[in-house]
Amino acid sequence: MHRETEEVLDAVGPRLRALRRHRGITLAELSTTTGISESTLSRLESGQRRATLELLLPLARTYDVPLDDLVGAPRTGDPRIHLTPIHRFGMTFVPLSRRPGGVQAFKMLIPATKEPLEPALKTHDGFEWLYVLNGRLRLVLDDLDLTLPPGEAAEFDTSSPHWLGSADGGAVELVILFDPQGMRTHIHADQPARGETAGPVSPAASPFGRRRR
Repeated sequence: MHRETEEVLDAVGPRLRALRRHRGITLAELSTTTGISESTLSRLESGQRRATLELLLPLARTYDVPLDDLVGAPRTGDPRIHLTPIHRFGMTFVPLSRRPGGVQAFKMLIPATKEPLEPALKTHDGFEWLYVLNGRLRLVLDDLDLTLPPGEAAEFDTSSPHWLGSADGGAVELVILFDPQGMRTHIHADQPARGETAGPVSPAASPFGRRRR
């Protein structure tokens, strides 16, 4: 094995131990979260077990850090986010973040229609925060029917029936944040979806810091 590679691998264990202790997580708790046995985690941190992708991936997801951070890879390469649109439910989602796990940011584009669409309310686990950039957004949330102009924001628990669309048939652009459950439903799984109350909130507010009732 190349000496430089050996040095990188030798540094993984101490880095993992330091990260776990900094987060205040015990080996038992980490084992429960990752599915990796305590003995394997202990040997990995002490350097008795070589780091492998199979071990590092669940650790990166648990700590919510890029894999490069765990192995101490240098910050090289193109820092730009390559925006590859995702088309779902007649809408377009443009990813604005690429960090593995945690809350994900997207620009959401609702196309113009000749006539406003009838709401088809869905539910799913998760939480969402949105901010209207252009157009007039119609947000139907349980028994609320709201129109949000540019500059307004809303946050809601998606376990309540909800629907997003154009209020007047025109195109709408918004920034939307999904927690992991919401992201999987909107971007990956074509399944029925459910928010607590939502209403306009301060755009400067923490996106998932509080829930309105």
